[in-house]
Amino acid sequence: MSNQAILVAVSVLPVVIWLYLLLRRGLFWSVRRSLPPAPVNRPTAAAVAVVIPARNEADVIGRAITSLLRQDYDGNLHIVLVDDASSDGTAETAKQAASGLGRDATLTILCSKPLPDGWTGKMWAVSQGVELALERQPDFLLLTDADIEHMPGNLRQLISWAESRNLDLASLMVKLRTATFAERILIPAFVFFFFMLYPPAWVASGKRKTAAAAGGCMLIRPAALQGAGGIAAICGEIIDDCALARRVKRTGGRVGLGLTSDASSIRSYGGFRQIENMISRTAFNQLRHATALLLATALGLLFTYVLPVALLRLGIPAAMICGALALGMMAGAYVPLLRFYRRNPLWAVSLPLVAVFYLYATLHSAANYWRGRGGEWKGRAQDI
Repeated sequence: MSNQAILVAVSVLPVVIWLYLLLRRGLFWSVRRSLPPAPVNRPTAAAVAVVIPARNEADVIGRAITSLLRQDYDGNLHIVLVDDASSDGTAETAKQAASGLGRDATLTILCSKPLPDGWTGKMWAVSQGVELALERQPDFLLLTDADIEHMPGNLRQLISWAESRNLDLASLMVKLRTATFAERILIPAFVFFFFMLYPPAWVASGKRKTAAAAGGCMLIRPAALQGAGGIAAICGEIIDDCALARRVKRTGGRVGLGLTSDASSIRSYGGFRQIENMISRTAFNQLRHATALLLATALGLLFTYVLPVALLRLGIPAAMICGALALGMMAGAYVPLLRFYRRNPLWAVSLPLVAVFYLYATLHSAANYWRGRGGEWKGRAQDI
């Protein structure tokens, strides 16, 4: 077989990959299918306890607390904030937010105890918050982050979704911040890759093992959490949200994963370096620290995103057609999410470059782990 024939044969590969991704990967790219259904009626007035772990979050915690206290929801709502050894006045800022609305009694602030061996800081804070929250015997626990701002109808939508689908864990990927140039070009792709890895249709299916959640907004029934072993069962997990979803699903629980614009992250990821650090904090952990999986991921990204661009430059008509087809399907899959983020669809042409950036961040994640510096967050190395 001639070299040209080999190149033409290889050029078919990205076309096959994108046909599979478009048609056989749970339609992960469809934003419409990922949005939870709008409530038809107001949900029952279920009691909800919110647990927020916070470590040096004074710049965002006030808005997060205020948004929760302004929920358009008829049921009982109480917030437990676990202050994880903050040094910037996080607890005081949270108190001021509640006081400003005359809702001091709705907020309980708990100072985290010293971190025990085997626990990540976040999970230890969540565990203490959940223990206190369960004393109120809530119907649901809402596990959310200190940088999440909830629109007034978000909790009502979550409760309605969980009740109508009988979900034990209902989780929404919140709308991430896209203010800087780096955020605008990289953050939508982060969500795109996440749903490609964990198609919501597969997460919801009882016939598939795929399970995932988005840690910024997770509504869970206390019985399901207890059945999954509680927070202690995931005490050392870096990607704790997906670990919790796996345990809930393995123990017979029903899991829902979706996308929303009714809750958003107000944390600034800044420039390219900050976003790269965010990705590399968990990327190699996602690959279970396996070099073989790292190599497979690198090859997969190159064949899926970079090869179609290279084929356009070969000067071989058949290869160029395959490259153009693959790029067209790639753009078609990415456009719905770009529209969700109110980005011009032409940004889809940047996806191959963005994939290279994510590959670099993944390789950097592996290098950090091998150097004993994996998973650094808020001054703690969590993945070593």
